[in-house]
Amino acid sequence: MAITTQKKDSHNTQADIPSNYSRLIARELGLTARQLPKLLGDTGLDIVQLLRDESLLTAAQQIQILRNALELSGTPEFGLRLGRRLTPATHGAMGFVANSSPDLYAALQAVHTFLPTRASFIQVDLQQTEDYLECVVNFQVPMENDVERCLADTVIKAFFEIGEFIVGRPLYEAEICFTHPAPVYKEMYRDYLPGKIYFNCDQFKLKLPMALCRKPNASANHESYHLALQQCESMLARLQTHEPDYRTRLKKMMLSRPPGTLSEEEAAATLFMSKRTLARKLKRENSSFRQIREEVLSRQAASYLCDSQMSVEAIATLLNYHDTASFRRAFKRWFGLTPDQYRQGAH
Repeated sequence: MAITTQKKDSHNTQADIPSNYSRLIARELGLTARQLPKLLGDTGLDIVQLLRDESLLTAAQQIQILRNALELSGTPEFGLRLGRRLTPATHGAMGFVANSSPDLYAALQAVHTFLPTRASFIQVDLQQTEDYLECVVNFQVPMENDVERCLADTVIKAFFEIGEFIVGRPLYEAEICFTHPAPVYKEMYRDYLPGKIYFNCDQFKLKLPMALCRKPNASANHESYHLALQQCESMLARLQTHEPDYRTRLKKMMLSRPPGTLSEEEAAATLFMSKRTLARKLKRENSSFRQIREEVLSRQAASYLCDSQMSVEAIATLLNYHDTASFRRAFKRWFGLTPDQYRQGAH
């Protein structure tokens, strides 16, 4: 069985990569605030944009940052070092799905399905046989050999961070196939990646026994898994719709951070425009910031009420309402029912 993803166009110009990955790069390099401009060279980004949680980067910007980091580090194995920092928790809702998945197979399916919500220029295909699962990785934009090798090292180590969290031990059974030739630091791979490593392969892939992939996750949490899965599905659906551009971008921003926390000022700054300009652009699309915010919050509220046992008070807090009464009034305005009536009707 093979699972494939659709290729997207315009990866270089589509801003869909959260800025937290670039901040992790800066942290791995040990850069001070004064040194950050060196990391941002030739990206068109400034320090304020880098430090904003809601900032999104294009593939071209992310690759340039990785290129700069590789040069600043002075160490060709930088990708492996960076990969250690990419724990499941660094991948937003997708990481929470992976963390709480019933097994490694489900976690890797989540990565395959929802990676477009984190970095659409990286494509992951799953190819399953009776005994093995292969995760085949393709980069959808061109880059220099040393940068591609660095990115491959980072991605494969990030896979291991997810796998080892779920299995609870090193993935000794893994087989790793790199397309690049053996680098000068090839002996260092064993310090980061257990299992067999091959170079000069036709495909960049990770091969795992199905028995290992089906081993239950001791940290699995059914409720957390389904809540995070719904959030990821919601984010992906919005990415794949043909809604007007600014509506889509705002929804994605709202869904990529804690519910109800994105302000109109922050959204406008992320899009490099004034609050007034953003309002004008949204008006042309027959929309407004408040309308989009309420649409996102109402769907999240309905989802939590229907698909979890969380109390109304807990949901109100999760959606960033200061008190339960405010949330109840908003919910009645959205649906014409109280949260309790809505939950009873859903069941």
